[in-house]
Amino acid sequence: MLELLSSSELLIQRVPMGFKRHLAYSIDWNNRLIGIKGARGTGKTTLLLQWLHEKKLPVSKAAYFSLDDLYFLSNTLVDTAQTFYQQGGQILALDEVHKYPLWAREIKIIYDRFADLQIVFTGSSIIDIARQEADLSRRAMMYELHGLSYREYLVMHGIIALNALPLERILNTDEPIRHLFAAQFRPLAHFNDYLQFGYYPFSMEDKAGYHQRLQQMVRLIVEYDMAEIKGFDIRNAKKMLQLLYIIAQQVPFKPNLLKLSEKSGIHRNSIGNYLYFLEEARLIRLLHPSGISVAILQKPEKIFINNTNLMFAMTLGSPILGTLRETFIYRQ
Repeated sequence: MLELLSSSELLIQRVPMGFKRHLAYSIDWNNRLIGIKGARGTGKTTLLLQWLHEKKLPVSKAAYFSLDDLYFLSNTLVDTAQTFYQQGGQILALDEVHKYPLWAREIKIIYDRFADLQIVFTGSSIIDIARQEADLSRRAMMYELHGLSYREYLVMHGIIALNALPLERILNTDEPIRHLFAAQFRPLAHFNDYLQFGYYPFSMEDKAGYHQRLQQMVRLIVEYDMAEIKGFDIRNAKKMLQLLYIIAQQVPFKPNLLKLSEKSGIHRNSIGNYLYFLEEARLIRLLHPSGISVAILQKPEKIFINNTNLMFAMTLGSPILGTLRETFIYRQ
């Protein structure tokens, strides 16, 4: 326990505070149980540590625990939380909860047992708390952290600080928005860089090896994270990767499920489920025509790679400009 608290204190002290994600200002931090989910690399851990840093509380009162820590191989989350609470703990921030078996059940126990303990947890985009053995959906306020928008990318790089503009305002020709931008601002000067390197915040760490790291991240998501999705057989991870790379060479397109089945070696009846799994992992996005029938939901109108950065990482050669623009618009 002491090692966990020591590690927590060090991480909270060292977290960079120069740039905060837009979601940090949208979360109602007063709720007693908050969940933040998102794909790998979107910045969930940093967001959590920044919030704790701003609380300016000693680690004995506000602590960060990552549930993939070796400590939790021989210690339960409930016992750890109880010890923390008995020693004066007030805020418990739990990271990577999907890597801990029965995480939802134990968080529910902690929530019910310690009425004045605030819990904030983060997990993969694939988690669905309504489908967990212990249903937290009535207790937890859930949020999702996506990758950087173009606006956030510009803010992060110190290019220009902008508030978010709703689409309705942008499309309203009666109210020109040019006056909101500095006269010297040229948005297209940075746009191509965003399309290639701007979606995941960690691109700032190693731009030269960024696309290779994205390829590795995709493999980790498919071969490791997807094991948490009910109904996904991890033995089919290789076929899933093959399907994803087939899609990457063709997107966006109206899918022929029979041809996708033939090329990937996945049974025709399973293709719909595999596409659903890939979308839950935030590797692709499915565009459906309006309607609620099961048949429509099973066969999307178009398939997109989730964001343009992944397109550059997985596409042979350079992606087609029109495809990049269409993917960008749908992503934003």
